[in-house]
Amino acid sequence: MSMQPVERGGEYELEITSLGHSGEGVGRYHGFTVFVPGALPGERVAATAEVVKQNYAKARLDEVLVPSPDRVAPRCAVYQRCGGCQLQHLSYPAQLAAKRQTVIDAVSRIGKLRDVTVHPTIGAVEPWYYRNKMQFPVGFAGGRLAVGCFSSGSHDIVDVDDCCIQHAANNAIARTVRATLAGLGVPPYDEKSGRGVVRHVLGRVGTASGEVMTVIVTATADLPKKESIVASLRRDIPGLVSVVHNVNPARTNVILGRQTATIWGEDTIVDRIGEFLFRVSARSFFQVNTAQAAVLYRKAEEYAGLTGVETVIDAYCGTGTITLFLARRAAKVYGIEVVADAVEDARANAAANGVGNTEYIVGDAVEVMPRLRARGVQPHAIVVDPPRAGCAPAVLDTFVGMRPQRIVYVSCNPASLARDLAILAGGGYRVQEIQPVDMFPQTFHVESVVWLQRKHT
Repeated sequence: MSMQPVERGGEYELEITSLGHSGEGVGRYHGFTVFVPGALPGERVAATAEVVKQNYAKARLDEVLVPSPDRVAPRCAVYQRCGGCQLQHLSYPAQLAAKRQTVIDAVSRIGKLRDVTVHPTIGAVEPWYYRNKMQFPVGFAGGRLAVGCFSSGSHDIVDVDDCCIQHAANNAIARTVRATLAGLGVPPYDEKSGRGVVRHVLGRVGTASGEVMTVIVTATADLPKKESIVASLRRDIPGLVSVVHNVNPARTNVILGRQTATIWGEDTIVDRIGEFLFRVSARSFFQVNTAQAAVLYRKAEEYAGLTGVETVIDAYCGTGTITLFLARRAAKVYGIEVVADAVEDARANAAANGVGNTEYIVGDAVEVMPRLRARGVQPHAIVVDPPRAGCAPAVLDTFVGMRPQRIVYVSCNPASLARDLAILAGGGYRVQEIQPVDMFPQTFHVESVVWLQRKHT
């Protein structure tokens, strides 16, 4: 067994050459890979190895000896401790370039695809205070009630007073809930003992309407002193139209439980993506960056190549947001989604927007698409926006078997995207171009939209 040149507790000087998939700096010490969170490409750093595995090490950044010209001062006061963002210390133009490079690297190294056009990342007009959804844990930190983010790699809560990527209304909710629970003596839930009451506070903001929802998640069936909590929220939160109580008694990392009740106001808030109106409930899936969602969906619509006469299948339609964008340029769009509640939302969203050329089907794409084919449905395009793990091989085989002219693949994970593009390339589809979109500024996440065209043989 070979001896690693790096040992735990050792201090090393490293040249950082790239960013890793989680936004950490990547360097080598005598050819051995070392990941250094907080370091940037082009920097020379001093770091202490904290974890050493057979093929790599993780190290703590001690000092930046030669800084990158793209290094900037983080805006957030708790950035170093908080796990919510990873790239605040990198200038925004450099973040966009790094995200494009992540996609290029995945496509070439994992997908083994050559000469693929990857466009510059489309950045956000406003890369701060953009998140329309907040999910903050509630607990104790330093003996005081805290509402904030988990520290990176742990379940220790970092109390956050002004999260720089959350909408201002969500920050106001966090501040009000923190002060109100502490003032009323309502105890937070303790993960280790399973005792206490309030587990999480959620905020949802309709960025177009200004409507705000607060969701209090408790481990107990009752929310103590809920009238006083509602009164504080109504007094302090502009635009508040809904207060919801969710009960989650399970010992789990899942945030929401099954029992949800509106304790004041409306069951939903209203928002818009582009020209389309959506009603968003406590449990609804909705893109957290409303402005960039419109950019993403318009690009997917463009890549579908629609003229008004085509049939399209939206294979993981969720609550039907992309479906509506496609429907305005297609003759018919079939939305397929395995979650029945999401399909109910999708049908309601289509009705609310007066869109009549969509049909939503509950089921697995592998089972539903052959049934559509048996009905004589021949799609011009298949649009797919799968979960982070990507598509199962059987799903990709089903796409290829339906022989659409185009496949539009929307992805939040460059690694699974690259793997699936290689499979589709083997099935007779050429990757025409890839457009990265920055949905989550200040973090390492990147969305991509891919246009694949069937090769005619």
